[in-house]
Amino acid sequence: MQILTVGKLAKAAKINFETIRYYENIGLMPKPKRLESGYRIYSESDLKKLLFIKNSKQLGFTLKEIKELLFLKVDDDKNCNDVRRIAEKKISEIDLKIMEMKKIKKALVKLSQKCKSTSGEECPILNEIESIKK
Repeated sequence: MQILTVGKLAKAAKINFETIRYYENIGLMPKPKRLESGYRIYSESDLKKLLFIKNSKQLGFTLKEIKELLFLKVDDDKNCNDVRRIAEKKISEIDLKIMEMKKIKKALVKLSQKCKSTSGEECPILNEIESIKK
């Protein structure tokens, strides 16, 4: 079993060591064991867990959702349907964000087409942004 310091763990996971400490503080990662010298030491299973967290974040899961996924990962009574439910909820959230981003893009394209001047005139884009009401 390989023993890793926080620096080596961070390098292996390609993540900032401060992020690791943050994950420990919020309970995503367990508090590490310490050597007599006070150095924190991590195991290969800590690296696997950290990579699971990183990969889950890349898929768009929040830290709260990742905590739930980690719980389901170690739960003997876990059900794949529980994990699928979380994934399907995330898919719905992503679909909503895509729709919102398409609306924003459409509005920006419309605004940018209004701008024909290069200088000396008032900018229609800035004027439109200023006049938008919520």
